[in-house]
Amino acid sequence: MTPKKKKKAPFFKLGFRVAAYTALSTAALCFLILAFLVPLNIWYSLAWSGGAFVLVFGVSYVINFKVQHARIETIEQVSKNISKKRFDEYESVTSPYNDEMDYLVKQLIKSSRTVEREIQRLNRIENYRKEFIGDISHELKTPIFAIQGFVETLLNGALEDENVNREFLKKTMRNVNRLIYLTKDLMEISKLETGELKSEIEAFYLYEVIHDIVDSLQHKAERDHVSILMDDFDKNLRVKADKNQIKQVLINLIENGVKYNIPQGKVTIAVEQFKKDKNRVVISVQDTGIGIDETDLPRVTERFFRVDKSRSRERGGTGLGLAIVKHIIEAHGEQFKFESKVNVGSTFKFTLRKVLTESR
Repeated sequence: MTPKKKKKAPFFKLGFRVAAYTALSTAALCFLILAFLVPLNIWYSLAWSGGAFVLVFGVSYVINFKVQHARIETIEQVSKNISKKRFDEYESVTSPYNDEMDYLVKQLIKSSRTVEREIQRLNRIENYRKEFIGDISHELKTPIFAIQGFVETLLNGALEDENVNREFLKKTMRNVNRLIYLTKDLMEISKLETGELKSEIEAFYLYEVIHDIVDSLQHKAERDHVSILMDDFDKNLRVKADKNQIKQVLINLIENGVKYNIPQGKVTIAVEQFKKDKNRVVISVQDTGIGIDETDLPRVTERFFRVDKSRSRERGGTGLGLAIVKHIIEAHGEQFKFESKVNVGSTFKFTLRKVLTESR
């Protein structure tokens, strides 16, 4: 067994130098006074000066050690930890002296915490980048391989059969469209998650926006035998937000309500006063669809998470819709909540800030 090394007694080099310079100055002054002003014998003067040197050196070293050593050790330790990317909690960074050395210690510890936060931020970005690339590669494989399969089949002879080639070209086009939607959503979520996409806040009439969206999605809903309903509310109600981003939120939520609904089902959009804050309203999108299992609810806003993967892909879902909604609402500083029951339906709610209504 290797014997433990004894911890060396601390030798304070700075204190030694300060003590030596102080003692030499004192001894020299003492010698000049005793030798030329008193005057004493040169040997007596040297002896007294030597005694003064030893005394002043000892006192000065002890005082410097007591006042400075612990704080210099803290500075050394913090510096080493920064270089090793280790960030400890430092119990006390103050002393009774409240001098420049205290200020230096505090600033270094503050810098250490800043470096720690920056490293954590860079690690999050790097982890996001790795996850994002992994997700992209996984998601792109399905439509790309499908397109490749259809094209190869056409080239191997199916091109001459008009019934087959038209069907295969339709399937190929569906996968091409899926790639287009996926690419668009990927760019959107990337900008949102990295903070590149800034919100342009403006006041607008909420009724007009919802009415236009419902009108544009009505045809798609009818094809799936789903009704989109809009509860009546104040047409003069104005809210403050990024108009285009809120449009995207509503389109994503309503399209999801249609996509995961049942035949003869319905999607209802309502606007109500937010009970916790009179300056806000709550917009809700409620459907009568297949619902979401309780165990899946915490994950529905994750990138590429799908409750029903086969149905999502069949209908062109990218698995990014709710993740985009969450990021947009949080970027506005608003609340986004949802609840769901299997075979009953889902309700998604978010808040928006009201502005004073003007008569029109």
